[in-house]
Parts: sequence; C-alpha cells; structure tokens
Amino acid sequence: MTPPANPSPSAAPARRAVLALTAAAVAAGIPASARAATRPDLGPRPGGPLTAAAALARLRAGNARFAALRQTHPHEDAARRAAVAVSQHPFALVLGCVDSRVAPELVFDQGLGDLLAIRSAGQALDEAVLGSLQFGVEELGVPLVLVLGHERCGAATAAVEYVRTGRPVEGHLARIVEELAPAARATRDLPGDWVENTVRANVDRIRRRLARDEAFHPARIVGARFDLDTGKVAFHPS
Repeated sequence: MTPPANPSPSAAPARRAVLALTAAAVAAGIPASARAATRPDLGPRPGGPLTAAAALARLRAGNARFAALRQTHPHEDAARRAAVAVSQHPFALVLGCVDSRVAPELVFDQGLGDLLAIRSAGQALDEAVLGSLQFGVEELGVPLVLVLGHERCGAATAAVEYVRTGRPVEGHLARIVEELAPAARATRDLPGDWVENTVRANVDRIRRRLARDEAFHPARIVGARFDLDTGKVAFHPS
C-alpha cells in the first residue's frame, strides 16, 4: 500500500504531518469530518473524478465495457506507471470478495492507481479490513466505497450450511462463517435461493454498518452484486 506522496522533496515531511495530525485528532476525539479539514495539502490530485457520483458513473461505464467484452484497459502504459510510482489518487474503494473471478480492476475495466481494492472472503470485516477502509477514506480522500458481493459466493454458501446444520467450522474459516451467519439467519425463511438471498443481505448489512461508522462519513457507501454469468454489476440503491 503506497501512501500518497508529492514528488517534491517536501513530500515525506508532509506525509508525516498528516499521520501526526490524524493521530492527535483521534486521541482528542475530534470527529472524522473535522479531521479531514485539518489535513495539509499533499499535492494536486491529477485527473479522475473527485465526487462520489462521478466515481460511481465511471464504475458503471467500466463494467458496461467489461460485460460487453469491449474493455479499453486504461492506465496501463509507461506514463501511468511513472505517475503512480510517486503518488496515488484512487477514485473509488472496492470492498470485494477474494473470489478469483471477481477482480475489481477487471470487472470495472480500470488500471493502475484507479481503485483501492480490499478483498476478504464474503467481504468479511475485521479490524485490518476496517483500518484499510479508513486509510482509503481519511488519508487518500476516496469519495466512494463500493461493497461488492457476487453470485454463487462460497463464503455465503458455507454460512448457509453452518446455519442450516449447526456443524462447527474448523480453523480460521470459522471467523468468515461467523461474520456472514447473521445474513444467513436473516434470510432463512425468505422465498428464493437461500445463498443468493444471503449474498444480498450480507452486502446490505456491511453497507449499513459502514454508513453508521463515523470513520467513513466523508464517503458515499454503495452496495452491488456481480453476476458471474453475464459479467454485469447490479448496483443497489443507496
């Protein structure tokens, strides 16, 4: 994870000032919205949308290209590599699943430095994931957080099986299943496919949890579901 930096010699001191100010403000109990106003300028944000609405439109357009097999594969040339080597300004943060078929940069047809991607099985939250999300929102100023679930999610399937049978899950996987179990329980008696309902409920549960957290108030939180068969992303109302 490369911190934002100004290519000038003053970049490192400015970055240290950001972290020091943030730590002091947190210790003092200053709200996140107020802390954002105290951050020093780390340099210009080159190109890219700066609003949540513009970021969401860019994700929609990129996914439409992906689904139609008309990808443009942007920001993959030498100039882009050189630019992001000294500074990063992602326009959106995607909290997705570790599933190999749901890589955010591919699904949304984006390139180097465009997305801050955080992935855990079933989008399960823990302190490391939450801290990574906070880094994107507070330190990088990302205006949009997208919680991306997907069709036929293995983690959701495991959670449904756990709720249905009550059999314990061994090892570290137990933490993943426990995180998704509330969504499985909430949809147990709903009509339709239980796993699919769990996927949707889990995305909404995570979205609402993040929206309640003051650390993420500067950003817009949106939910979505990726269809493995069509390649299309359906964005939930937010």
